[in-house]
Amino acid sequence: MSELIGGANGLGWVAVKAVLLFAVAVIGLRLGERRTLAQLSAFDFAVAVAVGAIIGRGATAADTSFATSAVALITLLVVHRAVAIGRRHSRVVRLIDHPPRVLVAHGELQGKELAAAGLTVTDVHALLRENGVGDLGQVGYLLYEARGAVTVISADREPSPLARDGIDASGYRRAPSATDDR
Repeated sequence: MSELIGGANGLGWVAVKAVLLFAVAVIGLRLGERRTLAQLSAFDFAVAVAVGAIIGRGATAADTSFATSAVALITLLVVHRAVAIGRRHSRVVRLIDHPPRVLVAHGELQGKELAAAGLTVTDVHALLRENGVGDLGQVGYLLYEARGAVTVISADREPSPLARDGIDASGYRRAPSATDDR
């Protein structure tokens, strides 16, 4: 029976450590920016996994104290905050975030970009259907954004300035339009 429940006398401390570590995590995440809990970027995901691992290990490992786990948790959250602040600078953001990708240009799938994004033609078709597009010919550009969202630019409209910025950031060489000179 001890294999199933272990030493019952330590179970109360496991519960106390779990609650305290959960409180530290909630407070730390609450003090951070809202983006921490929004759509996860790669570094947000890494932090989320690490926070879960620290809480799990800290709460259940008899040889890991609450203080050790709390320091690890707080350090991780501080580093996460520092990286979030650093992302405001173009050099740092290029190291951390994926650039947008042009998956469709002028109604044609961009195979190299699909491969780089890890997507298939079927994935793109599903993304287009989700956005009310029934035919590739309707698409001027399909941008795959840094966090996995898509922006559909209709074939019968010029890209807006923000859309042009995304296309340019992707590295795609589009033909200049009449509105670029403004």
